[in-house]
This record gives sequence, C-alpha cells and structure tokens, in this order.
Amino acid sequence: MSRAPRELTARALVTGLLLGAVLTPSNIYSGLKIGWSFNMSIIALLVGFAFWQGLARSWRGADWTMQESNINQTTASSAASIISGGLVAPIPAYTLITGAQLDTLPLTAWVFSVSFLGIWIAWYLRPSLIVQAQLRFPEGMATLATMQQIYSHGAEAIRRLAVLGAAAVIAAVTKLIDSLVWSLPRWAPTVQLERFTFSLEPSLLLVGFGGIIGLRVGLSLLLGAVLAWGLLAPWLVEQGLVRLPAETAGPVFAQLIEWLLWPGVSLMVCATLTSLGLRLIATRREAARHRSAWQRPAPWPALGLLLAASLVVALQIALFDIHPGMALLSIPLALLLAMVAARVVGATGIPPIGAIGQLSQLSFGVIAPGQVAINLMSANTAGGAAGQCTDLLNDFKVGHAIGAAPARQVVAQCLGILVGSLIGVLVYQLLIPDPQAMLITPEWPAPAVATWKAVAETLTAGLGSISPDIRWAMLAGALVGIVLGALEALLPVRRMRWLPSSAALGLAFIIPASISLMMTFGAVLAWLFAARWGGLAERFVIVAAAGLVAGESMAGVGISLWQLLR
Repeated sequence: MSRAPRELTARALVTGLLLGAVLTPSNIYSGLKIGWSFNMSIIALLVGFAFWQGLARSWRGADWTMQESNINQTTASSAASIISGGLVAPIPAYTLITGAQLDTLPLTAWVFSVSFLGIWIAWYLRPSLIVQAQLRFPEGMATLATMQQIYSHGAEAIRRLAVLGAAAVIAAVTKLIDSLVWSLPRWAPTVQLERFTFSLEPSLLLVGFGGIIGLRVGLSLLLGAVLAWGLLAPWLVEQGLVRLPAETAGPVFAQLIEWLLWPGVSLMVCATLTSLGLRLIATRREAARHRSAWQRPAPWPALGLLLAASLVVALQIALFDIHPGMALLSIPLALLLAMVAARVVGATGIPPIGAIGQLSQLSFGVIAPGQVAINLMSANTAGGAAGQCTDLLNDFKVGHAIGAAPARQVVAQCLGILVGSLIGVLVYQLLIPDPQAMLITPEWPAPAVATWKAVAETLTAGLGSISPDIRWAMLAGALVGIVLGALEALLPVRRMRWLPSSAALGLAFIIPASISLMMTFGAVLAWLFAARWGGLAERFVIVAAAGLVAGESMAGVGISLWQLLR
C-alpha cells in the first residue's frame, strides 16, 4: 500500500508564508499606483519548486511533492490577495472623506476579518461549484497547467525562474537609480502635452503590467487617455469648466482629476454592473441544474463561519461606530454577493470585485442614505469576502484536480491571510502615511480609491451636490459603460478583440496619461514579441512581465522604508 504524498508540511507552509510576505507589498504598491494587482500563484509555484526540488537533488532530500506545491501557492496567493480586504480602495477612501485613520492593530484585525469571512463562504461553495457543476475557474486552471508542466519538465521551472529573477533585478535597479542616484528623464514632445500629463515615465512596472494585460486592454488605455487628457481636458480648460492657476508649471493632474474622475467612474461602474448581471443570466441554466450553491453546514466549518461573521459585525460596531442592525445586514449581503462573484469567476475567470464593491455601496446607499461609514466599510465586507472567496475557489480547483485535501488548503489560506493582513497594513501605512495629502495625485493616482470615494460622496450628498456639467458627463459615461458592458457579456470571445475594454477605458480617465502610455507600450511590445516568437512568448512573456512588476514595486517599498529610517 503506497503512502499518501506529503501535503500540509511545515516547509510548504513556511515557504508559502515567506513568499506571501515578500509578494504582498508588490500588490499594495501596484494597487495604489494603477488600481490593478497580480495573482501570485504561479510565481510562488515556480520559486518553491525550484528551491526545494533543487535542494532535494543536490542533497538527496525528500522530493517536493505536487501537493506541497499546492499548499505553498495557496498560502502565498491568499497573503498577496489581501488587497481585496480594502487597503487600496474603501479604507483610504474612508480616510479621505472622514479624516479618520485606524492604528496598525485595529486595521489589521479589520482586513483579516473580511478575508476570513470569504474563506468560509468558499468552503461551502466548493461542493456545488467545483465538485458538482465543475466550473472551469480559468485562473486556477492556468496554475494547474503550470504545475503539471514543471513537474513533467523540471528544467522549465528553472528557466522561467531565471527570466523572472532577471526581470525583477533590472526593474529594481532601474527604480533605485531613478529614486536614489539621479532622476531618469520624463520626456514629453511639447510643454502643452506635458501639462496634460502626456509624458513617458521610466517605469518598468508599467511596462510589465502592459505585457500582462494584453493588446486589447493596452490600446483601450491609450484610447481613454486620448479622449480624457488629450481632448476633454483641454476643452474643459478652454471653456472655463476647470480653472488652472496661471503660474502652474508641469502636469495639472490634481485640478483636472476632480472633474474627469466622474465620467470615468460612471463608465466603469455601469459597465461592470451590466456585464455582471448579463453573465449571471447567462449561467442561470447551470444554476438550475445545481439548485443549491450552498452545502449543508457541518459543525466545525459552521463554527468558523459564525466566528468570522461575529468578528466582522463586532469590528464594524467598535471601529466605525456602525449601527448593529446595519452591521448584521452586511453579512447576508456579503454571502449573496460572494456567491455571485464566485459563479462569475468560475465561468469567466474575471473577478468582479470592483462591481461587487460598488453594488454593495449602492445597496447601503438605499438602505442607509447619507452615512459614509456604512456605505464604505459595510460595503468593504462584501468586497473583501468576495475577493478571498474567489481566490480560495481557484486554489480549490487546483487541489481538486490533484486530489488535495480541501481542509488543509483552508488551514493554509487562514495562515496566509493572517500574514498578508499584517504585512499589507504595515506596507500601506509605510507608503501612505498621510492619505489625504498623498492619494489621488500624480505620484499615487489610486484609481480604486477615487472610485469608492466618488460613489460614497454621490450617494451621501446626492446628485444635486454635483455641478450640471459633471452630471451630463456622468450620464454620458454611464451610457457608454452600459453599452460596452452588455457587449462584453454577449459577444463571443473571438470578437472581443475589436471591442474597447470598459475597465481600461474608464481607468484612463482617472490615472495620468503617462501611466496609460507606458502600459500601452508594454502591451504592444509583448504583442510584437508574440507575433515573432510565439512559442517563447507563451513560456516567458508573462513571467518576465511579473518580474518587472515585482522588482520595481518591492524596490519602491524598500526606498520608502529607507527614507523613513533616515
């Protein structure tokens, strides 16, 4: 009788926790820069395999099993995805509106609690969505394919890791030179274009993200930047709708973003909600075949769910002075919206966390109008729970395929979010010690923060508090978003390449044009490489791009720490 392979070992957990602690700052940094993050499962998979399998061959130690790899990537990805707990969206938005900032331990407890709730929701959704319905979960399948490939061809993992490491070193050195030695040039064709944020930033992180997002999204960012900053911004200044100080030199992002973010936010919110609704309708037949998306609670997991819900409710009351009834109401809403997000991710691979957050904001805006804390932090419960729920379901998909024990993955996920919460909060407070002065600026555009803040302000003060010209812009953005969202949900995949990405188009209104330009450059560069060397691109482009993102972001965090110590 053969022994079961090693799975929840100390080395697998420690490796995942260490990698999660290293990779979490990357997502915090990029989330505050451009509002997007990167799934760290494949990076953790490659690093863990290369280290332990190399050690086993050199010293004839125990092999690094596929099940241990799965625990490692589950732990690391849960830590790195902690940003769905609110650190780059509702939590800074709450500070910008109210001026209130939580200390390290209370903020860590809050971020952990909403993520902890998501883990137990995923546990009860697993039997229906993965075992019975067998939804695809494309992100999990990509991790599984990489795992199977490196275990079949071990040398491939070493090659990919070498490319990842080289890209990370190049990006980190470039960032260190730019920040500590001399400032690399920011080139703009004319002074007027530079004024409207059209310049080339020496950021390899942006180039890397461009390689990850692909040509369609990259060109959509370029289109949005031209529309917002190339056409609309000069027209606003010419018409006197936005007044600029005569002595202002350089980019005028801060003055223009107060107007431009409204149509951009309206476009993104309406597009994501429309697409979400239509995708759910499209999956109704599958839902009918599996009527219950919820497993009958077993005693111990039910206790975990009850503990998580109680912790979230208690912290809402204690930290944000939210009425107990409203805090309790956030739990069933979080359960419902996490189930919605899980089904969408399972079918499409697209995590609708932004849409879930805005939908929960709208729900609380109707139930408790005019209350900022409820609108942001109770809605944060749904967004955070949905983010960790979908992350664990992707991990469950991998585990189910290789015969892993789901309970052991839950243990790994819980430890991962514990480390991720602490590291994430410390990095956020290190990078942004003064959110009111630092966020929604050219240095830290924080588009997700701007979105949550704008929705909260609109629902609190009402549309009457917004000038008529902005209301017309919001209506135009909403209509474009509805059309694009509907087309994204209904068009076949082969025709999607001709359709602008609604998320990228709206995002380009909220970030400086310089960021959009560099991400477009990265997308075009990756596309050209793939067109010339398709096989190499499939193996190395995403890995190299991830290295650029991780290298610059970790160097940026290190520079902030160095400056703080000085």
